[in-house]
Amino acid sequence: MALPWTLHGDGKTVGANDVVAPGERLNWPITIGVGAQHVVAMFGATFLVPLITGFPPSTTIFFSGIGTILFLLVTRNKLPSYLGSSFAFLAPIAAATATAGMGSALFGILAVGLLLAIVGAIVQFTGAGWIDALMPPVVSGAIVALIGFNLAPAAKNNFSEAPLTAVITLAAVILSTVIFRGILGRLSIFIGVIVGYIAALVQGQVDFSGVAKAAWIGLPPFTLPTNPFENPAVLAVLPAFLPVVLVLIAENVGHIRGVAQMTDKSVNKFTGRALLADGLATMLAGFGGGSGTTTYGENIGVMAATRIYSTAAYWVAGIVAVLLGLSPKIGAVIYTIPVGVLGGVTTALYGLIGIIGVKIWLDNKVDFSKPVNQFTAATALIIGIADYTFNAGSLTFNGIALGTIAAIVIYHLMTWVARVRRTA
Repeated sequence: MALPWTLHGDGKTVGANDVVAPGERLNWPITIGVGAQHVVAMFGATFLVPLITGFPPSTTIFFSGIGTILFLLVTRNKLPSYLGSSFAFLAPIAAATATAGMGSALFGILAVGLLLAIVGAIVQFTGAGWIDALMPPVVSGAIVALIGFNLAPAAKNNFSEAPLTAVITLAAVILSTVIFRGILGRLSIFIGVIVGYIAALVQGQVDFSGVAKAAWIGLPPFTLPTNPFENPAVLAVLPAFLPVVLVLIAENVGHIRGVAQMTDKSVNKFTGRALLADGLATMLAGFGGGSGTTTYGENIGVMAATRIYSTAAYWVAGIVAVLLGLSPKIGAVIYTIPVGVLGGVTTALYGLIGIIGVKIWLDNKVDFSKPVNQFTAATALIIGIADYTFNAGSLTFNGIALGTIAAIVIYHLMTWVARVRRTA
């Protein structure tokens, strides 16, 4: 069976004004090299999620590779993307595991994936216009921002465990973005982890006892989600998880539009397939013990730097991730990263998630002189940052859930009233 890519030019070079399209590739040694860059680009963020949540790193990496391959199949090799661990799941996973264990968190991830897949199927038939109507930029920006800022206390807790290591790590993350150029400058999180790890090693904060016991080759540990029919109480985690769907929609749609700007506007027609694929990948991860997935902006940086948008490179990255997931030794090494390093990295990372929401406002020129936009963003952010909670029987709505609801309801209610009263 012929492979679906045509060779770009001589397969060795990319002209100064050329790009390698998704349906093209360079020769295989170069393609494998570019795929390796994508692995490095995703790795720094993908392995952090299981470290923060306590999930097995090898399982998360394994399912990120499987998810990427599934994504490429569903989108028919037309949309170059890597599916890595989504940070939008951090807060609900932490809340669920603290109260009801890992199985309940996996059920929440599975539910989010199912809902996202349903949304993707609807978008495939109806288009994405209704998403823009439901979540205009002021709403989607507020939701993304409050998720990042809601995690601030978790970053502080990690930071305070080993302040010196955390400061060194944070400094390395910040400085590497301006010291290095090109791809290295985009790998600041990864570089920060390495520098912080060395600092922790010098201070005797790294425990290698688990590494020696781990096998070089083997299946990652799989965990099933809690069965809601056997334990209906697990349904109580859903209010914390379901708002994540809106974030994944915003991330995927933004990613696709970014790729379209760099390649071909026609990729926008794959929005429904992309949402469906990410939903299926997230369901698969939730069913086996991995973290929920999303399309990764880090890999857009690699494409922008290399001008190589070939999906062949993403097949390489997905396969490499699966192979890495099949090494318990690698997972054990990742798990040795100490809490101080996480504190430094997450101080920057959680803030950056919040700033992505602010960037949505700026990119879309949201007019904050309008009261509708002011109150939508202001109220949602305070509810999310302060982590307001509301209990309804066995259900608990946390700050992210309430902030998301507030952003949507306030915007549409104020807009409707202003239209009726003609005060807009």
